[in-house]
Amino acid sequence: MAYDEQLAQRIRLGLTRHGAEFTSKDMMGGHVFLVDGKMLCGIHIDKRYGDSLLMVRIGEESYITELERPVCLPMDFTGRPMKGYIYVIPEGFARDKDLDHWIRLALAFNPKAQASRTKRRP
Repeated sequence: MAYDEQLAQRIRLGLTRHGAEFTSKDMMGGHVFLVDGKMLCGIHIDKRYGDSLLMVRIGEESYITELERPVCLPMDFTGRPMKGYIYVIPEGFARDKDLDHWIRLALAFNPKAQASRTKRRP
């Protein structure tokens, strides 16, 4: 199952509306968007859920509050939840206004986020 290209286009448009300079690439069984070389958000194909989920990096402060929403799940594709990252089910980003909420949260956290270290190949 391929990731939702229509959702990817909506994310691109949302990031552009916010004036964000971003890159994107296929990663982790889906597609991710990066700002300043740091993962911002993406689309994850969840086999257990059976749909494309929106992955958002919002930081630990927002994590606890946002997880209380019925449209949010902990990001746990490895079997261990990653604090500061959430999944949003399709009902939580169906409207552009809802998707914009997640993009704004991710962009607000991005300056505080640390970039992942690049692994050196032998």
